[in-house]
Amino acid sequence: MLEKTSLEKVSATPAAEKLLAEIIADHGPVLFHQSGGCCDGSSPMCYPRGDFIIGDRDVLLGHIGEDTPVYISESQYEAWKNTNLIIDVVAGRGGMFSLDNGREQRFLTRSTICSAP
Repeated sequence: MLEKTSLEKVSATPAAEKLLAEIIADHGPVLFHQSGGCCDGSSPMCYPRGDFIIGDRDVLLGHIGEDTPVYISESQYEAWKNTNLIIDVVAGRGGMFSLDNGREQRFLTRSTICSAP
């Protein structure tokens, strides 16, 4: 795993933190991986911590909630490195393999432009 960021480049809305807490209560510690746009678009995918293997080229963006890490692939990081990502929640179905699936709410990534990569 690459730790390219010295600043937290990810945050979460109160609604996302609430849904995250519910998921952790049901499944234990989790992590997020920002999808690169395959089957589930570019959704932040939420997985049980032991079920998703972090790759050597994944970048740790920071943590949300109590201590939930958020990763992104190196190629996606290059595309998003000048933004701060905000994990939010909207109505709908989560990604097929994401733990928000079936809860009638899903995580969504929003972004703001920042000056430091």
